[in-house]
Amino acid sequence: DSRRVGSVSPPSPPAAVSQVTVRDALNQALDEELERDERVFLLGEEVAQYDGAYKISRGLWKKYGDKRVIDTPISEMGFAGIAVGAAMAGLRPVCEFMTFNFSMQAIDQVINSAAKSCYMSAGSISVPIVFRGPNGASAGVAAQHSQCFAAWYGHCPGLKVVSPWSAEDAKGLLKASIRDDNPVVMLESELLYGVPFEMSEQAQSKEFVIPIGKAKIERQGTHVTLVAHSRPVGHCMEAAAVLSKEGVECEVINLRTIRPMDIETVEASVVKTNHLVTVEGGWPQFGVGSEICARIMEGPAFNYLDAPAVRVTGADVPMPYAKILEDNSIPQVKDIVFAVKKALNI
Repeated sequence: DSRRVGSVSPPSPPAAVSQVTVRDALNQALDEELERDERVFLLGEEVAQYDGAYKISRGLWKKYGDKRVIDTPISEMGFAGIAVGAAMAGLRPVCEFMTFNFSMQAIDQVINSAAKSCYMSAGSISVPIVFRGPNGASAGVAAQHSQCFAAWYGHCPGLKVVSPWSAEDAKGLLKASIRDDNPVVMLESELLYGVPFEMSEQAQSKEFVIPIGKAKIERQGTHVTLVAHSRPVGHCMEAAAVLSKEGVECEVINLRTIRPMDIETVEASVVKTNHLVTVEGGWPQFGVGSEICARIMEGPAFNYLDAPAVRVTGADVPMPYAKILEDNSIPQVKDIVFAVKKALNI
């Protein structure tokens, strides 16, 4: 027997890391939560037999059947209203909008019915619902299908709003959102669905959740703080790599949650770096970056700023259809590099 007394056990192998796309991470989260809690169900356009417009719900209808994965007519106000009513009655619906632009048809249900009910009922009515789907610009879908709703929904008390970047973000935030007793708006990026990210063994476990309201420092740095959410986090990481070659070390913060906003993490970083650049795909006026700048201005970190904060945003125009104009309407890596140099006066 090789199990001798006093023998040293071999070192445990390093934790397995897999490449997982954002699409598969979301599918995993939905599958695990449908299995875990029979009150959870998914509804939306083409989510069942067709496996979802973006294949997020692939295989779930075959596994869970018509009562748990429900195809709806093209009527956002109708099916969002049904979902809100189901949540009030004790179920935990996940309401998929084929894109968040279509949530404009249902914004009365999201805000007036879902977000305000807990407050207006003095806490006696909870609405545990998740509204999710692709948000912001995709490729070549023009003005009516390219808006970022982070500022729209982040504006409204009673909602929680999350905006994932990586596969780990997507899985952990979706699971946390489904388990939350409040209405949550989850803003995904269509352009990230097929992108693979490293995912740890821990992140692939069934109990992995990311707390809502907590940002993540994706890259440590000392010269400037970059704050972003969703796809622009990746642009910030690329810009940080470019700037590092020029001796500028950027600290990149992945906001993850728009509301409630983790301003403490941003403040601590600004105290360290003395400079702030915010990056988002949405429009500049009344945007997420504007809110971050205002909160820093009003708080203790303002005294540590060595230069005005700089915002990098989408252009203040309805999204053009032509590709070259579209590219110039969305923040690119070069725009972030330019903003950092402006903030640092180099």
